[in-house]
Amino acid sequence: MASGSALFPLVIASGNPGKVREFGHLLADLPLEIRPQPKGLEVEETGHTFAANARLKAEAVARSTGCWALADDSGLSVTALGGAPGVHSARYAASDEARIARLLRELAGAGDRSARFTAALAVADPSGTIRLEVEGECPGLILEESRGCGGFGYDPVFLVPEAGLTYAEMDKQLKGRIGHRGQAFAQLAPQLRELLGAESTTPRG
Repeated sequence: MASGSALFPLVIASGNPGKVREFGHLLADLPLEIRPQPKGLEVEETGHTFAANARLKAEAVARSTGCWALADDSGLSVTALGGAPGVHSARYAASDEARIARLLRELAGAGDRSARFTAALAVADPSGTIRLEVEGECPGLILEESRGCGGFGYDPVFLVPEAGLTYAEMDKQLKGRIGHRGQAFAQLAPQLRELLGAESTTPRG
């Protein structure tokens, strides 16, 4: 663990540059050196829950790099579809447009359009041991047609009733406050800060 004014290296267990930047922004007030996952490192997501996949990725990347690692797994669960697409949200179809089209097609005529977005985060130490786990959720409804031009994935059809907006209609600040990933990070940040402090004061050798 880093000591003094040195930054603590934390590898983001993702090959997505956009996600690495987003994590860096969310963790900007912590004494961290955010590093991307090494190129060519792929982790098979074989878990049946978001939490299980986050654990798999954090453990594998931590062991591979010898650094602490932070991983997330997130997706959309729709009540009328028995929780689908769930952990298969990103693989539901070949593109965002195709994923939305399939979702709306399978929900045609459904009376219950309730759904929720979930984000699970896991932090592993260099040995691959999970040290922190949190989960954030945002309940909502699936609209019959898209609204808004922001965001990505299923955002244009996911309405958050309390805001009266879809994810795609929200600005980054609002989505960051009430969205599933923002809620997960709100739980993670104080726990990670405490863990960093404890590790930096632990005698070594």
